[in-house]
Amino acid sequence: MSSRLSDVNFGSLERRLCRGVSIGDRGHTVMVGGGAPVVIQSMTNTDTVDVISTAIQIKELARAGSELVRITVNNVEAAIAVPAIREQLDKMDVNVPLVGDFHYNGHTLLKDYPDCAKALSKYRINPGNVGQGAKRDTQFAQMIELACKYDKPIRIGVNWGSLDQSLLARIMDENAQRANPWNAKSVMCEALITSAIESAKRAEEIGLPGDKIILSCKVSGVQDLIAVYRELARRCGYPLHLGLTEAGMGSKGIVASTAALSVLLQEGIGDTIRISLTPEPGGDRCKEVIVGQEILQTMGLRKFTPMVIACPGCGRTTSTVFQELADDIQTFLRDQMLVWKTEYPGVESMNVAVMGCIVNGPGESKHANIGISLPGTGESPAAPIFIDGVKAMTLRGDNIAKEFQSIVLDYVKSHYAPTAQNLDKELIKNIG
Repeated sequence: MSSRLSDVNFGSLERRLCRGVSIGDRGHTVMVGGGAPVVIQSMTNTDTVDVISTAIQIKELARAGSELVRITVNNVEAAIAVPAIREQLDKMDVNVPLVGDFHYNGHTLLKDYPDCAKALSKYRINPGNVGQGAKRDTQFAQMIELACKYDKPIRIGVNWGSLDQSLLARIMDENAQRANPWNAKSVMCEALITSAIESAKRAEEIGLPGDKIILSCKVSGVQDLIAVYRELARRCGYPLHLGLTEAGMGSKGIVASTAALSVLLQEGIGDTIRISLTPEPGGDRCKEVIVGQEILQTMGLRKFTPMVIACPGCGRTTSTVFQELADDIQTFLRDQMLVWKTEYPGVESMNVAVMGCIVNGPGESKHANIGISLPGTGESPAAPIFIDGVKAMTLRGDNIAKEFQSIVLDYVKSHYAPTAQNLDKELIKNIG
């Protein structure tokens, strides 16, 4: 093994040091930064005024694994709806912290509707959209003062689509005085970073503690995002929220977000993420949560659900059986995690292999906790099962998929100890 490879600390990424920000109440808080695991968040796309639809979508996002959920608060009706949404969530035992997304009139809504201000766990403030001219500083200050009054953290979220034009003009003037002026993109990136850091410093001057502030500088280009966050991370000690703004639809949005965030996360930059996918018409909003989880899990930063290893298929696997089984098992595991994550701690570390032929099937199956090597085209109609590297049995017939699912379930029950709370419930049930 080369000396360079032997120096690599496999499975461990050094994180950037920053402050920790606690978000939430009602006995449930989420820590962002300060060495805490990278947090996944999402945003609703329902009309906030529709209390029931919004509460239902928040519940779905939380069940999928979103640890913070942001909602639009854009008018009086939305501000009035926020406490009702929180009440509905409490009735459904959904304790995920809510983040209010404010633009243009946030200072007014937070001041005039204190129940809204209290019900939210964090405020998102875009310094480019808090007002123009002399009003900007006053209205920004009003929002910070209200965050102080209600003891709420904030995210100062700068976006290159709504950058403060007066600040941009100032940065352009400064650039014009340089002996070697920067190009337009560099000026834009500097304006984003300056806006975020100066706004954070202003918030602290007004009275908001530094451990109540998270920063973000969102752009839609992969290389631009990487460049901006590297410099932002170098110049401040606040936790950072990562995400491409307007990432796009389908595979484009997933690939772009993965490419940008993976580079930054690998460098230890980023304390909370959102994958801003444009959903297909009628599509599942929870997909952005799943993509975020898979980025963090495949990088080894967090574990959310057992991983399914499956081969891509080739001319040896003209049958679709292994594809269907891999999809069924992956869906089964994700659905079961709603219960397993509390009943069987550690199960999220489990690996399951579903392989389609004899070439790599047995080998990959041996490396997984549980693996099945399905017969490829022309192979003997038998599916050997490997448990912790040892061949345990061979399945045959038409019910292989159902039998394999039962084997996975039995493995979970026998290898991951139930929590003490669930043991007590089981004991009471047995006594009864």
